[in-house]
Amino acid sequence: MTDYQQEDERWMNEAIRQAKLAEEIGEVPIGAVIVRDGVIVGSGYNVRETTHDPTAHAEMVAIRRASESLDAWRLLGCTLYVTLEPCPMCAGAILQSRVERVVYGTADPKAGCAGTLMDLLSDQRFNHVTEWTSGVLQEQCAMLLTDFFRRLRIRK
Repeated sequence: MTDYQQEDERWMNEAIRQAKLAEEIGEVPIGAVIVRDGVIVGSGYNVRETTHDPTAHAEMVAIRRASESLDAWRLLGCTLYVTLEPCPMCAGAILQSRVERVVYGTADPKAGCAGTLMDLLSDQRFNHVTEWTSGVLQEQCAMLLTDFFRRLRIRK
């Protein structure tokens, strides 16, 4: 395993910790962290139900916090780690905030815009392109969601 892969797994484990915080409050377990120079500058988890805010995805929360932390809207030199592939809204925010790289755990067959349904992050027609890597700790990230929705179906 390369140093790069070890770093990706290290930070994805932090995103998984964020996802578990979402699950503890009854939210869909999706978590994100934004890292620059080996330090988490923003983190977040899904809080759509809690806040009644359709934009309160883990990535959006983490981007807002990183922007506040860095006192800048441009998240230059940052990598965003997220347990689930970004949707179109989050991919747009990632491009707008100039995140350098995205690493995600598991693909989203219903809304994934970093290679699954489309690839907004690499589309050369935009004024910014974001490199992405998929499948980091894929099994753990997928199980968070599978287990959550299984328990939800049982309760109903």
